Formats: sequence, structure tokens, C-alpha cells
Amino acid sequence: MRIFVTGASGGIGSVVVEELVSHGHEVLGLARTEASAAKVEAAGGTAARGGLGDLDVLTAAASETDGSIHLAFSNDFSDLERSIAEEGLAMDTIGAALVGTGKPFSIVSGTTFSNGRMATEHDPLSTTGPVGGRGINARRILDLASQGVRTSAVRLPRSVHERYVSYGFAGLLIDAARRSGVSAYVGDGTQRWPAVHRRDAASLFRLMIEKGEPGTSVNAVGDEGDSMLEIATVIGAQLDLPVRQVPAETIGPLGEIFAMDQPATSAWTRETYGWEPTHPGLIADLEAGEYPAG
Repeated sequence: MRIFVTGASGGIGSVVVEELVSHGHEVLGLARTEASAAKVEAAGGTAARGGLGDLDVLTAAASETDGSIHLAFSNDFSDLERSIAEEGLAMDTIGAALVGTGKPFSIVSGTTFSNGRMATEHDPLSTTGPVGGRGINARRILDLASQGVRTSAVRLPRSVHERYVSYGFAGLLIDAARRSGVSAYVGDGTQRWPAVHRRDAASLFRLMIEKGEPGTSVNAVGDEGDSMLEIATVIGAQLDLPVRQVPAETIGPLGEIFAMDQPATSAWTRETYGWEPTHPGLIADLEAGEYPAG
């Protein structure tokens, strides 16, 4: 198949492109800049020049390919409302181009909050809180399954990682530790975060494009829940910094999320789609040290 991928030059998108190409697919990757286009091509894809706001480009790319994967997000945490609105409009545009075609459309989503128990693939997405708008966007796309689009949502955990490259939310703690001289955690540190290696996540996106059932959500979870204190302790050891509790608000606009206990399981995903993570877990990657600059 020939697959259109937004966010194709990003930390997750680039390995999704590699995964698709290595399994015989062709990729048309959205690229806003020359540098992004070069990354798409280096991963084995062909660049489609444009950004999330170029709706005519999105429509044309989705129409001329056999399926789409949406990964792009501005990650402007200083204006989440704008970023979420931009993402929603882009996804709606791609979805509209696919109505009635039966083509697959896989989007990125997040694992859910389930009051301390393991979140499953069948838990409803949150539509409240700092990033609740992304849940609303995702639900709207999944509902296109009733209009002839083979939609699916790959729910990523907080930390999508690969040693020496990126550590997801744990990377925000690394950056904060470098700035403050303290490896911080909030609350009592027992709150748990699921995690997944980015190459394992990439393989799940491919599986959903190939055989995902319409309207399905899957959990790309490798580690069900590493504690925030354990993560902070490893970061402190690698950076030779003290480990201390701090108020949630000192971490910034995402402090509320850092304070939540949000373990998740991928048992149903593994059983249903035969997905099996094979790469190192978050703690093992963090222990390797040599963290990239933020």
C-alpha cells in the first residue's frame, strides 16, 4: 500500500515511515520544511510539501494514497487550545477525503486515566482536562467508521522512548533537572506511567493500517507503569543530581498530568493483533544515560 503520513519527520513518524517501508509499503510524508523533507526521504519515503494548515495538500495526499496515518502535533504546550484545534481540523480534512472509500485511517491518541486501575483499550477517551480536546478529536475520527473509513486509534503512553534519542514525558523531567539542578517528582512519586519504545509503537501503527478493524482503539503499551519516583531516581543518578519532591505547578502547564496515576495494559491489543514489544523498556533506556539535549 501507499500510505500518507503526517508528522513523518518527527521522532515517532520517522520510525513509522521506516517500519512501513521495511514491510513493503510506500510512504508519502507531509513535510513543512526542506529539512523535514530530507528526513522523510532519508527514512525511505517521498515528501509532500506542506503543513497541518495546508488543507488542500492534506485532501490531495489522502485521496491519492491507499491509507493515512496522522501523527503531527505542534507540541506548543504554551497554547494547547490552538494546537488541539489545528490538529482537529487537519484530521477532519483527511477523514472527509476518505469517507466511503474503505481506506484505513490510523490516528495517534493517548492512554486513558482510570482512577488507579490499569487502563484498557475499551476505556473511553478523556474529553476533559488540559488535553481533553484531543480525546474529542479522536472520538470524532473513530466515528467515521460508520461512514466507510477503516479508522483506528493507537493510544500512546506518556513516554515514547529510545535511548540516546528521546524519552517522551520523561524527557521533560530530564530537561527540568538540567535547568533546576534537581531531579524532581511530584506527589509521593508512586504515580505510575506506562511507556513504549518508539520502534514498538511504529510496528503497531503498521499493523493497524494493515488489519485494524474499523473504529478500534489499541494500547501501544510496553511497560504498564513505571513510578515517577523510580524515573526521577534514575535521572538523578545519571545526571548526578539530588532527587526531590516539588509542587506540581513548578513543572508548568503539564504539572496536573504529572501528578496522575495512569497505568495501562495492552493485553487485548497483543491478543487481538499479535503485537509484541521487543525493544528495551523506559528504565533500561534511561539507565543508558547520555541524554540528548532538550
